[in-house]
Amino acid sequence: MSHRLATMIGLCAILLWASIVGLLRQVTEGFGPILGVCLIYSLSSIVLLILFKPPKLHLFHKTYLIWGSILFVSYELCLSLSLAFAQNSQQAVEVSILNYLWPSLTVLLLILTKEQKFHPWVIVGVLLTLLGIIQVQVGNGEFSIRQLTRNFATNPISYVLAFLGAFIWAAYCTVTKKIGNGQNAIALFFCLTAVALWLKYLWIGDFVIPEVEWHSYLYLVFSAAAFGLGYAAWNIGILHGNIQLLTAASYFTPIISSLIAMQLLSIELTWSFWQGAALVTGGSFLCWWSTRVRA
Repeated sequence: MSHRLATMIGLCAILLWASIVGLLRQVTEGFGPILGVCLIYSLSSIVLLILFKPPKLHLFHKTYLIWGSILFVSYELCLSLSLAFAQNSQQAVEVSILNYLWPSLTVLLLILTKEQKFHPWVIVGVLLTLLGIIQVQVGNGEFSIRQLTRNFATNPISYVLAFLGAFIWAAYCTVTKKIGNGQNAIALFFCLTAVALWLKYLWIGDFVIPEVEWHSYLYLVFSAAAFGLGYAAWNIGILHGNIQLLTAASYFTPIISSLIAMQLLSIELTWSFWQGAALVTGGSFLCWWSTRVRA
């Protein structure tokens, strides 16, 4: 496979992942928040097992399997349920921006664990990311603690899950870098996530199957494909393509994701939102760039 083709395939992975917010929201609106997420991760697990084959557990570091599983499953639960429990599509997109705090947090954790060297621009990047998140949450109103609190109080479970998810994913990335040895256990982790979601669904005991229109099934298939094919395309990209270009492009996912969600969910996003999304993207990119320059 040519270097250019592999890079293009890797860029397709970013587009697939960016579509997940909008697709997941469409599925959960049709099937309900818990059942919809259960179906997405179950079907995605099947796709990943077909693409990557069942992992040989004896080849993996036991510590990585334990901590990787716990962190990955926890993150996926936080991310998917934060979007599923959003009160409307507009709020789902706003909540998703909180998730993109993870790149800056990952850099900070890598510095704290001495995997990366500190650079002053990292602080600037983190502050830009936080400012962007605040801008998205405040909207067109003037900034105030009361305004932030009021926005949070409308749906605290979604915001807490999204915020917690960003910290968990940063921890997962740090653990993977330190003890993952470059091995791919994504199929196993997705299967464990699906099992955890079904256990939660059974525990709740709400077994009423809603009347679902045909397009919800279509979105379900697209969601599973976006997860599975996204990981497959990314693997090809980082193995055979331009990894620096792909890494840099991945930091623009918040903007791409919001654009796709706006079309899928038929919503209008304000200029204030785009300013906040741009600040989050710029802050994350600056954190990555500053550590890359220092290296």
